[in-house]
Amino acid sequence: MGNLLKVLTREIENYPHFFLDFENAQPTEGEREIWNQISAVLQDSESILADLQAYKGAGPEIRDAIQNPNDIQLQEKAWNAVCPLVVRLKRFYEFSIRLEKALQSLLESLTCPPYTPTQHLEREQALAKEFAEILHFTLRFDELKMRNPAIQNDFSYYRRTISRNRINNMHLDIENEVNNEMANRMSLFYAEATPMLKTLSNATMHFVSENKTLPIENTTDCLSTMTSVCKVMLETPEYRSRFTSEETLMFCMRVMVGVIILYDHVHPVGAFCKTSKIDVSTLGKRAPPIGAGERRPADLASLPPSLPSSPTEGGALPADGRPVLSVCLQRSIRPQTQSRKPVEGLRGERSLGCKPPLRLPQHERTSLGVSCGSMRKALGDTGL
Repeated sequence: MGNLLKVLTREIENYPHFFLDFENAQPTEGEREIWNQISAVLQDSESILADLQAYKGAGPEIRDAIQNPNDIQLQEKAWNAVCPLVVRLKRFYEFSIRLEKALQSLLESLTCPPYTPTQHLEREQALAKEFAEILHFTLRFDELKMRNPAIQNDFSYYRRTISRNRINNMHLDIENEVNNEMANRMSLFYAEATPMLKTLSNATMHFVSENKTLPIENTTDCLSTMTSVCKVMLETPEYRSRFTSEETLMFCMRVMVGVIILYDHVHPVGAFCKTSKIDVSTLGKRAPPIGAGERRPADLASLPPSLPSSPTEGGALPADGRPVLSVCLQRSIRPQTQSRKPVEGLRGERSLGCKPPLRLPQHERTSLGVSCGSMRKALGDTGL
């Protein structure tokens, strides 16, 4: 019935049908200046990812130092292990600032009048490719960060040690490299589950707020059009056959998911409402099916959990689409506002106006544990 109403009201979107060359797009003269600026940033992205992937942390040294607080030698060993790591973390953070500025430059080029988002993406394919590369890098970075708890552990130990030394009126050389203001900004950055994605979201919102003469629809339409282009390329055999490698197919899928996440942050009502220009419920059907004898690509199973937990409309996704959109069935990182007012005279959770945690009887907790275990086992084969 809903689709019939869409037909009658002419609300069915005509998806753009053109091939966005993610492999060989070259800048035109009009794109050259912006393309060079973005390229100078992206050329460091692979080294950032390699450095992050090789990040092992100083867990053993920190553990020994905490367990033996009076052993000066162990304290120095832990500190000497942490300091170079903090410098590496600073490099990652500074790259996020460069990426934020690069994204704003791209959005300015891809949303400016008189062209529509579809015309921009079709005419300026080299810039669209760089936009896709930024999203691809972002999801890969956040995936590696989420899998490495040593990052926050190392930085927390660094902050505690710096604070303790300030109390003792001691100044350490590394404070010249990472001062207190920089450490505070880095702390906020790494506290995010997906820091690079949060950076892109903030950059997009900042771009919208700074360009008040530019309707927000120009930005959101650019994102929804990018999603549609990726979807069309994935579902059209003619376009899909033009990819020279499976990695480009994975790249296209990951970019599509990244754009949906970004759209969900920027659009006033998100990507999962009925009026959204992104039909999330059908995206799983656009993925090429994975046969019984084929191994699921690792890239798809590792997409970061960053989208809302509410189920999409239109029923369950097919099994072959679940690896692609497993990210859609996890928790959201959209900021949640606290709507309840504090209750005076109470402490702890009650002071925030929240109910105390529900404590089930032992027999109910046992049955609940069995149910959750069965559910995890059932979902294990789907990658969710």
